[in-house]
Amino acid sequence: MMNESPSARGVQRYIEEAKEVLLERERRWQRAKGMRFDTIAVHGLYTVDEAIKKNQGAIIEPLFLSSAQAYRDADELEAALSYQIPTWCYTRIHNPTLGYLEDTLALLETYGSDVRAGCCVYSSGMAAIENVTDTLLVRIGNERPNFVSQCQIYGGTFQQFNVRKMQERGIEVRWVLEPADIDEWRKKIDKNTRFLYAETPSNPGLQFFDLKPVIELAHSHGIPMVVDSTIASPALMRPLTFGADIVIHSATKVMSTSGMGMAGAVIARQPIVSNIPNGEMKADFALYLKRYPQRDQGGCLHPFQALMTLNDLRDLRHRVDRLSENALIVARFLASHPAVLEVNYLGLGDHPRHKVASDYFFLVDAEVDPRYQRPVNRYTHLLAFRPRGGHEAARRVFDRLQLIYRATDLGRVKTVATIPAISTHLLQGEECRQMACIPNDLIRLSVGAEDPQDIINDLKQALEGR
Repeated sequence: MMNESPSARGVQRYIEEAKEVLLERERRWQRAKGMRFDTIAVHGLYTVDEAIKKNQGAIIEPLFLSSAQAYRDADELEAALSYQIPTWCYTRIHNPTLGYLEDTLALLETYGSDVRAGCCVYSSGMAAIENVTDTLLVRIGNERPNFVSQCQIYGGTFQQFNVRKMQERGIEVRWVLEPADIDEWRKKIDKNTRFLYAETPSNPGLQFFDLKPVIELAHSHGIPMVVDSTIASPALMRPLTFGADIVIHSATKVMSTSGMGMAGAVIARQPIVSNIPNGEMKADFALYLKRYPQRDQGGCLHPFQALMTLNDLRDLRHRVDRLSENALIVARFLASHPAVLEVNYLGLGDHPRHKVASDYFFLVDAEVDPRYQRPVNRYTHLLAFRPRGGHEAARRVFDRLQLIYRATDLGRVKTVATIPAISTHLLQGEECRQMACIPNDLIRLSVGAEDPQDIINDLKQALEGR
């Protein structure tokens, strides 16, 4: 039997060193799992001990702007690049600042459960969606993979699915028109279906449905449930705790409410359910994305933006509470105004999906918050309304806004409005907008943190033509 080479022995030395690093990380993870949501949002896995020993006592996570990591010798380089030891190597693959954000998001998205998850962050929510879906849409032999999605989704997601995947690449997306109908989901699944996709609540139509039966349906077919939970954020709903496999966020929105940058995130349970024969991918989907698809496609997040997003996250629960309270006040005003034909807000008692939304949307930790001391429903910052008079009337109301910004953004600290039919969902075309229940006279309103009376005053003068 041949003796081990000096190189192999050297690599093994670094592998043994890494075991203690991973053990300490596990201890910090378990400690963080016992903390409250707000504490996790503020600290993540960054500790006083790490600050003092590694970062000169910096109480805020450091920003690593270096694009590459140096290694002590060839053995450590080999161990790192073969993924045998923890490494960040090159910012297109990973970066310590990105790691702080990823740890925090994984902990927040699994809060209140024993679910273990990983996270991979991206340069945008659309990059996150592309990496997840493309990774799951692999061919097995001569099979032609397909996937099933509700049709009420963000316009950019619709275009990615309908045009980039189906029209340009021949990958079939099977649209579900009534996502509350479990039979419609069931009928669209076959042996080549790779995953089910939902956006809850949807943007801008605020479609919502009972997630748990659809998740169970996916798993009964051995496929994962993918949920875009951007609008709710983990402050109101955490789909992984209901059994979903993968959660996607446009962290540009609620998580980065300052509006100073873009980011996307994928948080995946360990392991995910999948009919793809790839054990490494199923065991830790987020890490697999980081090591392979993201590395090769390059949709990485800049470290500076990772730190900006991390800092925006610190008060997520309180901010979502405030924005949701404001949105309910504004929705009630709009519902009472004679110039408004229809208001779509899940927090209104007469909304057809209000009851099911009330089963899922709870302000996290409200029962231990001295202000509430009980479970509290909150229904997000997003609403939509239709002024009387059709599309032209909607444009006139829109153009009269003075305090509220006319823009395609949402989840901001400032209130923002848009008309989806001529902006976010314009490229879908009239037929597809009708399928997704987006009328031409719909105004989407993302309610901010201003005093709600000032938001109401602006809407009032716009509706009344003052």
